[in-house]
Amino acid sequence: MRPLKLVLSGLGNVGTHFVQLLAAKRSELERRYGFEPRLVAVMQREGTIVDPAGLNIQALLARKQLARKEDADWVLKHPAVQPGLTGAAAVAAVEADVLVEATPTDLETGEPGLSHLRTALELGRHVVTLAKGPLVVDWAGLTGLARARGLELRYSGAAAAALPTLDIARYSLAGVQVTALRGILNGTSNYILSRMHAAGLDYRAGLAEAQRLGIAEPDPRLDVEGWDTAAKTLILANTVFGTSLSLNEIPVRGITGITPAEVAAAREKGRVIKLVGSAVRRPDGAVEVSVGPVELAADDPLARVDGTNKAVWFDTVEMGPLLVTGGRSDPRGAAAAALKDLINLVREAY
Repeated sequence: MRPLKLVLSGLGNVGTHFVQLLAAKRSELERRYGFEPRLVAVMQREGTIVDPAGLNIQALLARKQLARKEDADWVLKHPAVQPGLTGAAAVAAVEADVLVEATPTDLETGEPGLSHLRTALELGRHVVTLAKGPLVVDWAGLTGLARARGLELRYSGAAAAALPTLDIARYSLAGVQVTALRGILNGTSNYILSRMHAAGLDYRAGLAEAQRLGIAEPDPRLDVEGWDTAAKTLILANTVFGTSLSLNEIPVRGITGITPAEVAAAREKGRVIKLVGSAVRRPDGAVEVSVGPVELAADDPLARVDGTNKAVWFDTVEMGPLLVTGGRSDPRGAAAAALKDLINLVREAY
């Protein structure tokens, strides 16, 4: 049984669910996939909790759960913590096979994940990332470094998370010419637009409802202004079409300016407004990527994607149109995508 040493960067909501899945599925990972997941380090802002023999996951999670109620300094009080060991220095200091990157994303700088990923790849370690920022800031650099070192860089959790869009592009559409893709890739925006269409809410009322239900973040700008959709569309486009486009090359418009009158006018025409990310290969070979609200005909498959659901539509030459839809729009779904990436990484790299 091969032990696979993992470093997790970020024990937030998604990171916690990932660790829970590791513990719950440990025997299945050993039996079905032939590896023993060994979490040797967890990187946090205050320092890094390290045990080369493998951390006790249940004890780690119990400490964190207790900290929510009684002890905000639980990381620094952990007996295996190395205070102040953070960032790229922590990645370099801990011997591991795979870095799992789950820190919050920054779409402008790519940090802190960008430094983490570069360091891991330079040291010959595989990467599973849930952070979009590093990929949209330095796609060419990171993917080129992984290829040059013969390493796996997996990132399905950064592009629609539980919706297996990248797996379809990478495996199911291997050898197939994709001419275009369109997607509803942000559950928050889709929920708000769905409620505006179905209940006649204005944008602010739809957002308030989404926040009350825990669907929207307290600061929802990345979602409602279209940047989350743009990042996911960019990652999909660069993967499918082999491009190295960046965010500043994409026109982006969110849903904050959509009015009830616009929604009503679309409904009277038998149409529905959705926030759509699209990528199209032109006849000259160039790829155009855009994000914005689009009026869709009622019979368009994307028009029927409601609530927090997501979907991607692929137009292909050989297989015709293909649609994938659904997927949990929550931290557990994203964590499951990271675990899937880890399993597939092991299948192909070992």
